[in-house]
Amino acid sequence: MKTTRVLFCRLFVVLYLLQMVTPSSEQFMVKGIKGPILAPFGGEVELSCQLSPPQSAQHMEIRWFRNRYTQPIYLYKEGKDLYGETTSGYVERTELLKDAIGEGKVTLRIFNVSVDDDGQYHCFFRDGDFSEEDITEVKVTATSSDIQIFVHPPNTKGLIMECHSGGWFPQPQMEWRDSRGDILLPTSKSHSQDRDKLFNMKMTLLLRDAHSGNVACYLRNPLTGQEERTSIVLA
Repeated sequence: MKTTRVLFCRLFVVLYLLQMVTPSSEQFMVKGIKGPILAPFGGEVELSCQLSPPQSAQHMEIRWFRNRYTQPIYLYKEGKDLYGETTSGYVERTELLKDAIGEGKVTLRIFNVSVDDDGQYHCFFRDGDFSEEDITEVKVTATSSDIQIFVHPPNTKGLIMECHSGGWFPQPQMEWRDSRGDILLPTSKSHSQDRDKLFNMKMTLLLRDAHSGNVACYLRNPLTGQEERTSIVLA
């Protein structure tokens, strides 16, 4: 009986020491927004993350970064915003909303969204030797209503039409349709990107036979589903 009691006491001491020296992976978890967040080009986007279970993060290090931990796009440490540590591309374009930091929730706001902001964002919390993070995906979108159709003079091959539109991201779906809404196969499609990395689209159509009624050029953003069109009436 005495031996059993001694063994139990020793086991209790060992378990206690292991608990003291082994960091607990259950101190907290970081939960970000699941699913891609759509960010309008030139606008603003907000990325939130929350500690679970809720607890104050005022004393913690909070770091937002893209691909490299050592290149933060925002750093909060020892109760201060360390603007001098911010990656150059995000200087004066980010702020950390800390209204709910006492509950472990912070929100990163990014201004003047560009195509380069498309991708993953790490939300990282450190408390002493313990740290956790979560990843949020941002999808930048841009849609343009500037669509132009040009008609070339008829030749022996038929009537050639061109549709031009710029200012899209990501690359849009593009097609010709007739007055009944049926798809007309394009002769060619091409695209380029401007200095802001937005897509400029071009599509041509060759009408070999006599054609009357509307011919429309449609463009659709694959992320938002937003569709723009313009049409021309052929006599």
